[in-house]
Amino acid sequence: MAGRKSKYASHENSINEKIWSVALYIRLSQEDEDNGKDKQESNSVTSQKTLLNEFVEEHDDFVIYDTYIDDGYTGTDFNRPSFQRLLNDIKENKVDCIIVKDLSRLGRNYIEVGNYIEQIFPIFNIRFIAINDVIDSFMNPASTNTILVPFKNLINDEYARDTSIKIRTSLNGKKKKGEFIGAFPAYGYLKDPKDKHKLIIDKSVEGIIRDIFNWNVNEGLGKIAICHRLNNLGILNPTGHKKLELEQNYNNCGIKNNTYTWTPSTVRNILSNEIYVGNIVQGKRRTKSYKIHKIEMVPKEEWVRVENAHEPIIDRELFEKAQELSRKDTKVSQKTKELSIWAGFLRCSDCKRAMNKKSSTNKNGNSYEYYICSTYRKKSNKLCTKHTIKVENLAQAVLQAINLHINLLIDIDEMIKEIEQSPCKNTKNNNIEKIINSKKNDISRISNFKLNLYEDWKNGDITKEEYLEYKQKYEKDLEKLRINIDELQKERENHKKQNIYENEWIDELKTRRAIPRLSRDIIMELIDCIYVHENRKITIKFKFEDEFKRCLEYIENNKAYQLIK
Repeated sequence: MAGRKSKYASHENSINEKIWSVALYIRLSQEDEDNGKDKQESNSVTSQKTLLNEFVEEHDDFVIYDTYIDDGYTGTDFNRPSFQRLLNDIKENKVDCIIVKDLSRLGRNYIEVGNYIEQIFPIFNIRFIAINDVIDSFMNPASTNTILVPFKNLINDEYARDTSIKIRTSLNGKKKKGEFIGAFPAYGYLKDPKDKHKLIIDKSVEGIIRDIFNWNVNEGLGKIAICHRLNNLGILNPTGHKKLELEQNYNNCGIKNNTYTWTPSTVRNILSNEIYVGNIVQGKRRTKSYKIHKIEMVPKEEWVRVENAHEPIIDRELFEKAQELSRKDTKVSQKTKELSIWAGFLRCSDCKRAMNKKSSTNKNGNSYEYYICSTYRKKSNKLCTKHTIKVENLAQAVLQAINLHINLLIDIDEMIKEIEQSPCKNTKNNNIEKIINSKKNDISRISNFKLNLYEDWKNGDITKEEYLEYKQKYEKDLEKLRINIDELQKERENHKKQNIYENEWIDELKTRRAIPRLSRDIIMELIDCIYVHENRKITIKFKFEDEFKRCLEYIENNKAYQLIK
């Protein structure tokens, strides 16, 4: 409809001279269903479509351009595919009239719905009609400006919030009882046809699950070797099993070109999933709120874990052995058949590849062991250099570094004890807490001002320009206060005692004072990785580096000591 006349210009003539290009908008989601069957039917897509079409047929000046349906989308935000398509058509002047069943179909977000009705639709000269709410911005412009509109939008918003709370509470209750609430169970399990919240074993693949654990624990196969065996046997991976064999509507964005082959990550996920011993772990992810649908990861300590929720496929002993193996590098020497204490810990500092162990004999006929960069040895001397280091020198350097850290730990422990006994520490923390509480009170006060601002505008107490000006100012003030609180909370955390006594590695190192000789257990407990440089020097990445840094930052922030770094 290029060259479309303004609807306000057409109001000067006969109403029938203006032909409206109509968009019928329909939305339905679970939040719109309540316990009443009649209510569910009245909100159905079919019911809405019938109502809207009957309304259009009663008006000769309406021509339907398109029907936009968002089935299964919440009204708490406007990130819906059909609504976004409608907005594009509005911008391209294809539509100049929107008809919905009622305001709740447009959305259940109090602020956003008001913004569309009061600002966005008028800017594009869009006629808005909500049939059941008797709203028509062209025939009765005052119908969009009455106090009933924001009041109804507020009710719709509150309905969505209340429904979200009820659903979340119900789901949390099911999780705590060990009831499965996901869409698709893990590979090896199915939903019980008699109870969708209960899992039963998928008999067609339970043997594969047992094979994977047995191959790993009893035959010593790694994840890559297990992948090769499964693929050679022609066994579909979990995605292929669900889509092709179970005929489920399951999609995995990681699968390309329908190649349903096994990968090491898939095997790793199976070997680490305690669902196979009968436990169920849920609540690993959640949405921020009923309006903000961004997915965030939940801290591990908040996961809901229920033991013996269903029949296990493997026994706990086999599962624990698999977990222990995953924590260790199982590569052993072909000559001694023993696991090196350095296996899995040494990396080249330049190419970051693993170091290979080799043996040699010096001029005196004495044999010795050394490590060399695997890239240099196996690929090309142009890709990396040797980075060789004798095992004897490596052990000496690592042992020395560990004992130096033990001594440093003892010194840090004494510094923190002196700081904790200082009377100024608690005073400073109390002052920070008072400031934080004051800022929170300011946020509450300004939020109330902002909440009442819309009503002041609609009641005529302030102009639209004043409303927008105050609204922008309150939002800036709130953002500034939130930033201040974040900074104060970080400062408060910096002044809290670093509770090093709760760490087992701290207690262990303090009791040992000095370690006479290295073992694989000590290396696994204390070290993440060791990087070998070309000059035969090493860089050790300790597991407790973050704890050390926090202790040092704590001391620095309290300005109790001047540390020499």
